[in-house]
Amino acid sequence: MARHPSSYIESFLCCWSSRVLRFPLTLILLTSIFAGFSLYYTINNLGVNTNTGQMLSPDLPFQKNRMRLESAFPQDAGAIILVVEATTPEETSIAASRLKKQLIAQTNHFESAYIPTDNAFFRQQALLYLDVDELDDLAGKLTDAQPFIGYLSQHYHLEGLFSIIIKALEQEPDELPMDLNPLLKSIDETVVKQLQGRPGNMSWQSLLAAGKLNTDSNRTIVIAKPKMRFDEIMPAEHALTAARTSSSDIMKANPSVRIRITGETALEHEELESVAKGAEIAGIASLILVCSALLIALRSFKLLLATFISLILGLILTAGFATVAIGHLNLISIAFAVLYIGLGVDYAIHLCLHYRECRAEGMENNEAINNSVKTIGVSLFLCAITTALGFLAFIPTDYSGVSELGIISGAGMFIGLLISLTILPALLKILVVKNVKPIRSSFKPSFLTTLPFHHATRIRVYSVIFALASAAILTQLRFDSNPINLRNPDSESVSTIKELLKSKTDSPFSLASLAPDLKTAQQLAEQFQALPSVHDTIVLSNLVPENQDEKLYIIEELALILGNQLSNFDKKQLNNTQPLAAIKDFIADSERYLSTHRQAPSKTELERLTQDLRTLINSENASDQAKALEKRILGLLPFTMNRLRTSLTAQPFQIDNIPGYLSSHWLSDNGLYKILITPEYDQNKVENLKQFVAEAQSVDPSVSGLPVADQASGNAVVRAFIEAFGGALIAIFILLLLILKSLKNSLLVLGPLLLAGLLTGAANVLLNNPFNFANIIALPLLMGMGVDSGIHILHRLQSEQFNSANILESSSARGVFFSSLTTLCSFSSLAFTPHLGTASMGLLLAIGITFTLLCTLIVLPAFYGKRV
Repeated sequence: MARHPSSYIESFLCCWSSRVLRFPLTLILLTSIFAGFSLYYTINNLGVNTNTGQMLSPDLPFQKNRMRLESAFPQDAGAIILVVEATTPEETSIAASRLKKQLIAQTNHFESAYIPTDNAFFRQQALLYLDVDELDDLAGKLTDAQPFIGYLSQHYHLEGLFSIIIKALEQEPDELPMDLNPLLKSIDETVVKQLQGRPGNMSWQSLLAAGKLNTDSNRTIVIAKPKMRFDEIMPAEHALTAARTSSSDIMKANPSVRIRITGETALEHEELESVAKGAEIAGIASLILVCSALLIALRSFKLLLATFISLILGLILTAGFATVAIGHLNLISIAFAVLYIGLGVDYAIHLCLHYRECRAEGMENNEAINNSVKTIGVSLFLCAITTALGFLAFIPTDYSGVSELGIISGAGMFIGLLISLTILPALLKILVVKNVKPIRSSFKPSFLTTLPFHHATRIRVYSVIFALASAAILTQLRFDSNPINLRNPDSESVSTIKELLKSKTDSPFSLASLAPDLKTAQQLAEQFQALPSVHDTIVLSNLVPENQDEKLYIIEELALILGNQLSNFDKKQLNNTQPLAAIKDFIADSERYLSTHRQAPSKTELERLTQDLRTLINSENASDQAKALEKRILGLLPFTMNRLRTSLTAQPFQIDNIPGYLSSHWLSDNGLYKILITPEYDQNKVENLKQFVAEAQSVDPSVSGLPVADQASGNAVVRAFIEAFGGALIAIFILLLLILKSLKNSLLVLGPLLLAGLLTGAANVLLNNPFNFANIIALPLLMGMGVDSGIHILHRLQSEQFNSANILESSSARGVFFSSLTTLCSFSSLAFTPHLGTASMGLLLAIGITFTLLCTLIVLPAFYGKRV
């Protein structure tokens, strides 16, 4: 009669254990020395690749499209977005320009920096981009203001401003056709803000030029490309630190300016920071909880010490293997340590608990160790193979992030097995546990102990019902492919990008398409423009405005009218002025004017301004207040006049005249034209994002951008996990059949695991905790734990020591329980971290471990078939 495969394993383990116990100190010493060399080699050679773009196969279509776009237009690849905001368009533009210059100067941190809407070319040609009607209206306003501008160019101080206002009021309406009400209102608003302690500068651009000088917004985007260091955990830290320092300096110089940093690179960096900060607290809490759980389980400091030594040695050797086999860790494979500890402690707990049980029964130390290795070793051997198969199934997938994790963790399972069957017994030989007392069962009252057998039929029926119900709920299971939803919503980068995603012009979730020639690019742009989800499309030809001759005529006429007055504002300084006296004179003049002109058109605004100015000069430090007010009213006037003067030098141009620093964003060196496609709807909403991508791909399947990459990555990850888990379950099932030689027993191991998986998925649907890039990594751990636990319980049920009445009181059941408990303690704290992806992983693990434990301890024995 052929021997059962497990008998061969038992024979080998008996022989192995006897050899280990002969030279325990030598074995521990040699292993420690080898681990020391492994640690030294790892520290000096193990790299870190934090480039998320390389975590999926480069052969995937969306990856090829992304690399094609980034190769053609590298300046936007991996860039950070700096959002500059201020209370006036002028201050926004000044701060953005200063920030750009500072970033460009830091060549050790940044490759490039630019402002998409502001450069020398756009400043000169700004007025050509207005419609003819808009330009004509602006020219009319500036023509009306010409006497006002001319007077201020010669009298640049508060006294001059107030003088021209009084003169304008006293003249006939046709003497100064400019409407004074907006000016009086703007001055008064500036005064009121200062009185309220929230001072702000007055915008002359908004007043005179209606925001048409290329800075028509109080928000400006600066795009900077950092020099990444992918060999570091935080590859963008040095660049982001430099950007924050420059931003802080600019904001300190002008408190009305606000600069925020976002973009894909900043988001990933803040995510790493958020995870690290959350992990510090969670790590301490987990360590305390795990140690407490292990101490309760093992009831011995010596067993606890042996367990930790084994885990540390195994972890070091696994890291050494990763260094030799792959040479680096990525943001996914770095989780191998967590997975190793979660599964490696399982091996140690089962062996130590059985050893303790044997010692409590009166066995000598060597006999207890041999018995434990022989009895539990078979289960550990099978657990290591099945779990390793689960990890190795990820190797052929397109998700190279988990593919490398599969290689490392798969090898780690065999390293853990070797350590558990070698070093742990050797430690138990040295750290002899004495005076061991039986552990009183915590499974009381007695009906709980025999629950799986007394109610086996009900448990089976309920299991089938729950499985069917869960399968129905699982039809609503979804994968959230938007990485923004994983991050801390209170972080600067996340809150900023969510704000930008509402914009139709500044959204980072715009798409880009490439065309081989300009005609094709224009045709594609027209097709994209017709889509309901598209707001606008831009190609290089859109930078050439229409009706240039007509517009240039208006600009030339305006330049003649304003003459050289605008150049008089160059280098104007508010020095040696008397603002307090000017305010007092203005109050007296305006009161005299109001007393003789009771029906004046500007009566209401003038009365309000006069009253607020009187309040200001009656306040403390009136002289300082007056000087500050003068700077806030007139400080931005030279900047606006300089911008206006520059825009009046506009020249006719065609596409060939566009400077290279601008055209390089639309025409690549190898002749590819870029079509920028901006979204019409709020991209924070998943349905809008999917519609935008789907419609754009209907025109050009090779369209690229963050929305496409996120959705395609999500599909690739889901496909990779389905392929890996499908292959792993088949491989594990075949292996169980070969070793157990029983279809029923093989199904008894996998059945509860599948039920636990269904229940876990259904619970996550009901709790609105979708799968994502973060929590899906927990699935290999849950599968490994489920298979291991099922093998241990089945092996105990089949053993000669089994008593149908005490399965839940056995060391195997305690091992499964405390192994699950330690893993639960280790990860449950993650559910409370600010990083939503990590929190969702903690919640998923808590749910999955609970269901896996219940299915293993209750459902598996119920289906086993024995009765009390």
